[in-house]
Amino acid sequence: MKAPRPVSALVLRELSGYGGASAVALAVDVGLLELLVQSCGWHYIPASMVAFVSGGLVAYWLSVRFVFKQHRLSNRSLELGLFLVLGVAGLAVNALVLSLAVGVAGLSLLAAKACATGCTFATNFALRRNVLFAIR
Repeated sequence: MKAPRPVSALVLRELSGYGGASAVALAVDVGLLELLVQSCGWHYIPASMVAFVSGGLVAYWLSVRFVFKQHRLSNRSLELGLFLVLGVAGLAVNALVLSLAVGVAGLSLLAAKACATGCTFATNFALRRNVLFAIR
């Protein structure tokens, strides 16, 4: 059995940078979620989807500008499209965790969002890095 490969400095740098980009994107996501639910009267599930996609656009811009230096695709429009499509997996995780945390566990919306954030972050980083930004 092979020993696991150590995590490279590049992956750690990207993970750290993606964490920062995701924190900014999360602020957009949560701020818009609260605005849509509290001020506009939206149900939390569709509001979370609009907020999540808005945060995803911010995450993409920050990711390609500051985090990932390698790109598998030369077409940035296609890359953005795939970045957002891969975010659908994160969106599904986000909606599932929110539904379970609010509907089953009875958590407040912000507490549920906190739970969903870690699961969504891990899903999005792994998919986006491995599919779009890691050169093999």
